[in-house]
Amino acid sequence: MSTFLLVHGAWHSGRCWERVVPLLESAGHRVFAPSLTGYGDKAHLLGPEVGLDTHVADVLKLIHEENLTEVVLVGHSYAGLVVSSVANEVPERIAHLVYLDAMVPEHGETAVDVQPMTQNLIDLAAKSDNGWRIPPLPEMPPPFGLFGVTDPADVAWLRATLSDQPVRCLRQPVRLDNPAVDSIPRTHIHCVGAAPEGIVRRPVPATQPNGSPARIRELPTGHDCMITMPADLSELLLESTLGSARTVTAAASRRSPPPSDIGPAHEAAHFAKEAP
Repeated sequence: MSTFLLVHGAWHSGRCWERVVPLLESAGHRVFAPSLTGYGDKAHLLGPEVGLDTHVADVLKLIHEENLTEVVLVGHSYAGLVVSSVANEVPERIAHLVYLDAMVPEHGETAVDVQPMTQNLIDLAAKSDNGWRIPPLPEMPPPFGLFGVTDPADVAWLRATLSDQPVRCLRQPVRLDNPAVDSIPRTHIHCVGAAPEGIVRRPVPATQPNGSPARIRELPTGHDCMITMPADLSELLLESTLGSARTVTAAASRRSPPPSDIGPAHEAAHFAKEAP
């Protein structure tokens, strides 16, 4: 049994994983999918002081309170910054890092460094009455949809779960100064469906920091693959972290009712298109 800790990206909440959690649990694993401060059931805690450090503290608190070890730590989108900093603090508790269509930073980098187009979001927020927060974006025409989600029922559900994004999250730097982080194996899962123009993904080095060959997997869908392709994503999580393919029943995800987070750079491109 493994312990999966799924960390959502900007604007989203832990609810975005609701189609993935039961698939991993049915394969015999323990799964946590918390909402970070300022999102979902914690949206009332949103404020200008909420930043990357807040979200790193959220995940560390959960790890310590639950005494989690051998954690498969999955970061989607903006949460690539979060999981990197978490691993830096407790590398001995992390068995595997998964960057799910995520920002992959170096030490000292911010979201803007990783994806310079993110600065567009900050600039647009600065022109508003609330310069410290970035609202969720409107749906784009197909095939882009809302974070890559195009099914009308799913779009409606997703829109209802989104919260504003604090600017401070995009300005704070990542800490990756613990050499022990390099020993943690990692997997990169890329969503290769339609994406707005101007998005540039950093190439993944051929060799992981621990010396192993890079592990890169692709899903032919938009950014929110946990909503659009939950069974396929679960397969990749199990394969990548356990070292062998496992069977996850796709039927559980086929047109199931909407469940009870494209990185900020995608949103920057979207904002640029929507701005007058």
